[in-house]
Amino acid sequence: MALTPGTPAPDFEALDQDGNLIRLQDLRGKKVALYFYPKDDTPGCTAQACNLRDHQEELTAKNVQVIGVSVDSAKSHQKFVMKYELPFPLLVDTDKKIVEAYGVWQEKSMYGRKYMGTMRHTFLINEEGIIEKVIEKVDTKNHAAQLI
Repeated sequence: MALTPGTPAPDFEALDQDGNLIRLQDLRGKKVALYFYPKDDTPGCTAQACNLRDHQEELTAKNVQVIGVSVDSAKSHQKFVMKYELPFPLLVDTDKKIVEAYGVWQEKSMYGRKYMGTMRHTFLINEEGIIEKVIEKVDTKNHAAQLI
């Protein structure tokens, strides 16, 4: 089932890059911008993360908690966060539980080769845990504007 606006966001719990446990249910009362991206420190993913970083104050003012998710390791996330001074947590989803729950682990193809990977999608979840907006065509350089 595709996740659409108006449906409850699948609950999750995962460790971030520093080993902190993040649970969606603990974030009730805040909007959550749960963004899925393919890989740490690649051009598109870096542009997206830095755009969200550069607009962190505006997002915080609108009560939006940004959380990134990829299937990279905690060590990879730590390097990415430190290199670009990212002010939000990146969840470690090496077991692919979150990407599968949100339906973003899909077949992709590059140069004719098919493989499974994370689709770049963002889910804006409201204060009650309901999906408010699904952004499938993410503009990596202007992603914060898509959220605000």
